[in-house]
Amino acid sequence: MRVALKTYAALMLAQVALWSNPAHADWRDDIGTFRIGIVAEPGAGNSVPGLALLTDAYTKALGMKVEFVVAPNYAALIEAQANARIEYAIYSATAYATASQRCLCIEPLVAPVDSDGAIGIRSVLLTRDGKLPDLAAMDSHRIAMAPSDSVGGSLLPLAALAAEGRKIAEDAPFLIHADSAAAAETMLVDGKADGLFGWVTAAADSRPGAPGTQARLEAAGLSVTALRVVWTSGGLLRYGPHAVRSDLDPEAKRRLTVFLTNLKSTTPDIYDLLESKHPGGFATVAPKDYEMAAAIVRFVSDRGQQQ
Repeated sequence: MRVALKTYAALMLAQVALWSNPAHADWRDDIGTFRIGIVAEPGAGNSVPGLALLTDAYTKALGMKVEFVVAPNYAALIEAQANARIEYAIYSATAYATASQRCLCIEPLVAPVDSDGAIGIRSVLLTRDGKLPDLAAMDSHRIAMAPSDSVGGSLLPLAALAAEGRKIAEDAPFLIHADSAAAAETMLVDGKADGLFGWVTAAADSRPGAPGTQARLEAAGLSVTALRVVWTSGGLLRYGPHAVRSDLDPEAKRRLTVFLTNLKSTTPDIYDLLESKHPGGFATVAPKDYEMAAAIVRFVSDRGQQQ
């Protein structure tokens, strides 16, 4: 009995020593090189501005070797993270939703915010001179919208309306898909359409941010008094997140979150390299913040199955 107890005690001491050994317990050693995936801007090839500075900043934040992997497109980025070739990826909203659908092993950490506090966009239906009285009258009027592959100008309004119980076919006779968002706006300006699906930025508490499409229409010559918002989507399309694999060590997630949420105030030059479109800093996010993005992905998937 004493021999058995001594053997058991020895095994327990060995196990404690093993787990307390920093070289064994450190998650950095398990990862080796922390790989961050990013899609380069169109026409930039494999180059990312300030890549050396970004690599150095992440290296110091994590205390380990970091390497950026430049993907040719979001599809390649999604596959790389789903197959654990990268630990961290910078996504658009719909790319993240697609990645989450592809692999239940990804979670968002942070997303950018605008300087006015806006965190994403909502869809709006605009009319001029009262030509479209309300949303219910849409079927009997000409409604302009961006091409069918435009996220903000076409997919967001159709998916948002479907989520609110009003499903509209993309080929509905009253919908006019223009060649571009600008062309759709011109149709409203020129009187060739009675309504226009556009967008507006919004804060977390639903406060409107920059007027978006309405500002563009006003710049094109329409007066403020001539324009009216007939409908605003309930669902908000959040700006795309920085996401990690769910199995990443909690300490790594914590370090990344602290680094990113403080980046704008501590090293704004690095922030500007990492996020050039939304200058308000990073805020923490959760999967539920991308429900509208997921609705868009489902809408596109359903459309593909029907064709």
